[in-house]
Amino acid sequence: MLETIANINSAVNGFVWGLPMLVLLVGTGILMTILTKCFQLTHFKYWMKHTLGGIFGNKKITAHTAKEDRQISQFQSLCTALAATIGTGNIAGVAAALATGGPGSIFWMWITAFFGMMTNYSENVLGIFYRRKNEHGEWSGGAMYYLSDGLGSKKNCKYIGKTLAVLFAVFCVIASFGIGNMSQINSIAVNMNSVFGVPMIVTGICLMLIAGLVVVGGIKRIAAVTEKLVPFMAIAYVAGAILIVIFNYDQIAPAFVAIIKGAFAMKAVGGGIVGSGVRSAVTWGMKRGVFSNEAGLGSSVMVHSASNVKEPVQQGMWGIFEVFADTIVVCTLTALAVLTSGVMDLNTGEMISQAEKTALVSESFASVFGPAGGAFIAIAILLFAFSTTLGWSIYGTKAFEYLFGTKATIGYKVIFVVFIAIGATMNLELAWDLSDTFNGLMAIPNLIGVIALSGTVKTITKNYIDRKLKGKDIKPMYSAFPVIQSEQEEHEKIERKQEKVV
Repeated sequence: MLETIANINSAVNGFVWGLPMLVLLVGTGILMTILTKCFQLTHFKYWMKHTLGGIFGNKKITAHTAKEDRQISQFQSLCTALAATIGTGNIAGVAAALATGGPGSIFWMWITAFFGMMTNYSENVLGIFYRRKNEHGEWSGGAMYYLSDGLGSKKNCKYIGKTLAVLFAVFCVIASFGIGNMSQINSIAVNMNSVFGVPMIVTGICLMLIAGLVVVGGIKRIAAVTEKLVPFMAIAYVAGAILIVIFNYDQIAPAFVAIIKGAFAMKAVGGGIVGSGVRSAVTWGMKRGVFSNEAGLGSSVMVHSASNVKEPVQQGMWGIFEVFADTIVVCTLTALAVLTSGVMDLNTGEMISQAEKTALVSESFASVFGPAGGAFIAIAILLFAFSTTLGWSIYGTKAFEYLFGTKATIGYKVIFVVFIAIGATMNLELAWDLSDTFNGLMAIPNLIGVIALSGTVKTITKNYIDRKLKGKDIKPMYSAFPVIQSEQEEHEKIERKQEKVV
């Protein structure tokens, strides 16, 4: 029976994560890049100023909402989304891409991220535009809502939109227990056992107790934890990777040469081909890029939609920054740490080290930091993977809420927390493969929604640019629903009056 399930899953997974799906994912990003006139590049300075720059210069972005207000700040929404996306994919995923697709896979990871910025942007714009408030006063948004209310509002698409919304929610709930929970916890338990000798069940129980205190408390408690955890873990890991690259500074230029040559299977100085060929580099670079930043899967939009922001485009810009930080910064530094540390022949793209995945990165860190390097990576995986679990608990909760209502979510949260202990001790190969497939299946209805509503994204973006950058006096586009639109316009008037008083 298990063998039959594995064979069926393998066939489905081959399609879900095959080249046609990767082309669709990147193709959607290309479409949105064209429709928004290459927003991620032409307005680079603007979105950096209103995201990263805003963190240091705009108190509204980091200010916590009132205790009774169930919204979270823009910075908290970013940290919670990054908590889910910055995970083992940034360490083991990049190492796997290098080992299998060669240095050239990193170039194609960059290409995927460049266009993925606009896919993530579009998801967030639609998420804010079609979001609603639940019984607890929390914003609920995501692919489920723009499929049912956006796509579903188009002629003869009512049932198609609702069906795709339900399918997305089902796929998300199932994936949350695998990729968002058990596989992450299992990675932590295995690493803590191999590096520090901690029994896996002990790790599982400890993480279950910690997660229970956080997850059951809801989105505001999770956001309060991630806004402290994510900056700390990201800065610490990035600093460590930068030190390795600086220590091996003479290998930086050869590493970039290997990446470019490997991307197009150019011949090295010695005559050999750098890497494993173009097809392998493209496939592994794109696949690991999507795994890393999740652009197109429709996952992070669920937490971005909970932000207290009014402007859909403002939250869309956080989506661009999310992909930029995750893939262009963190994944690139992981790749450079590996490529400059001597574990790979930069002339041929062949692995010198026999290590795999996480161990490959550990070896790179150990080359500079000694035995402490392996311990550092084990702790990094602990923080990265556990934060991913916290982020995915929100995704699963929101999907479960869409299917069964707000009151039923407490049951989901309890089961989710219990599965943390189970994940620490189980052999998860089949469970991981199944959840990997369902994670990929989420992309199908989501991308249909994004493509079908691409015109809406274009219109909202133009409306924002006309108002904010060109100074035109036109009505803003905050929401698809008249009641919410009116409320947001009223809030905007009140805030303007308060600013004038100050």
